[in-house]
Amino acid sequence: MASFDVIVIGAGPGGYVCAIRAAQLGMKVACVEGRETLGGTCLNVGCIPSKALLHASHQLHEVHENFEKMGLMGANPTVDWARMLAYKDDVIGQNTKGIEFLFKKNKVTWLNGWASIPAAGQVKVGEEVHGAKHIVIASGSEPSSLPGVTVDEKVVVTSTGALALAAIPATMAVIGGGVIGLELGSVYARLGTKVTVVEYLDALIPGNDAEVQRAFEKTLKKQGLAIVTGAAVQGVDVADGKATLRYQKRKDGAEATLAADVVLVATGRRPYTTGLGLDALGVQMTARGQIAVDAHYATSVKGIHAIGDAVPGPMLAHKAEDEGVALAEILAGQAGHVNYGVIPGVIYTSPEVASVGKTEEQLKEEGRAYKAGKFSFMGNGRAKAMFAGDGFVKILADAATDRVLGAHIIGPGAGEMIHEICVAMEFGASAEDIARTCHAHPTCSEAVREAALACGLGAIHA
Repeated sequence: MASFDVIVIGAGPGGYVCAIRAAQLGMKVACVEGRETLGGTCLNVGCIPSKALLHASHQLHEVHENFEKMGLMGANPTVDWARMLAYKDDVIGQNTKGIEFLFKKNKVTWLNGWASIPAAGQVKVGEEVHGAKHIVIASGSEPSSLPGVTVDEKVVVTSTGALALAAIPATMAVIGGGVIGLELGSVYARLGTKVTVVEYLDALIPGNDAEVQRAFEKTLKKQGLAIVTGAAVQGVDVADGKATLRYQKRKDGAEATLAADVVLVATGRRPYTTGLGLDALGVQMTARGQIAVDAHYATSVKGIHAIGDAVPGPMLAHKAEDEGVALAEILAGQAGHVNYGVIPGVIYTSPEVASVGKTEEQLKEEGRAYKAGKFSFMGNGRAKAMFAGDGFVKILADAATDRVLGAHIIGPGAGEMIHEICVAMEFGASAEDIARTCHAHPTCSEAVREAALACGLGAIHA
């Protein structure tokens, strides 16, 4: 029986990062992964492939909508779907091979197979049992569905099936107006699919700033997506390779149907812990099926820890990575820590949506006095030159201390710009600190400075 200091179960963002950091800190580490490639859901059938298709569809949009405006003339390209999928697969391959290289470089042993935990201190992979001083569960999550909706990954698909459809559908219904549904819905809308999004709540991207929600829905409608909010899906019927989605309006109980070639089920994700044997071990779970952990990611069973999508908190790859690093440092006797108040969220549509910290609605609910500084990208020279003047930056700061409490961006490169706010918040900066920091001109990031200025005497270019 091979023995390790740490065995990590799952090679997704949380797992592989935890394994590498633990190895860098001098521990003997193994990582168990059942897929034939490393990287987990994110790299194989999630974050990375979806971004590849988003990039491709955005380039197509630029050709069709903006090239002639810039004097770039010529025949419009057509879509070779097979080659686009091949490009997506190549991107996946480059990244998975990169993690394999990092495992070898850091002397992390890859145990290829599916894991179970027969007892504390033991991990079984296939027929072989390995010993471990510490076990880390980083098993990730899987798509969740709804009653009356049966996924076949052909007509009724999850995000996994949506990344590998046999052809670009003429029509698509998306169940769920969250990040996954809107990103993939945007891809197909730009490839020519008529996309309808059906969301249970009264607004898209639940949990985001309400002003951003309204602006985002307006933008998506301008791009051709149909949006149905406040609608409870009753079921999906499939016949002759076509789907009929049935839903009921929550406001008045009115029933309606929606025909589609493909239905994308994007109703969120749930922790994946199947086959680990947690019940037999007595590992405590939450009411939502997550693994309960303490502040140091320890479960109720000594020597077993858990991170990422399997535990409470936002199901984000970067949150899992931070937890992986923190836990590795804790296991090495250091003081690992994650600041959950400064974890950004990004929606990689065009325009992008990014946020960090509190929303106005949360601050109002808490009764906290705050000020809001807002700046539109229509006042930003670089954004206008890129045909990207829609959207804005909003910074929220404490009314008394001026300390930044949150920020919300909808616009070009929002996912990159949000990190300036993250660094500011991590170091307890004020809006004035950002406003007094020189920003290069012309950049879209100047809108962040202008929003910070708007928290004080006022933006210059508004």
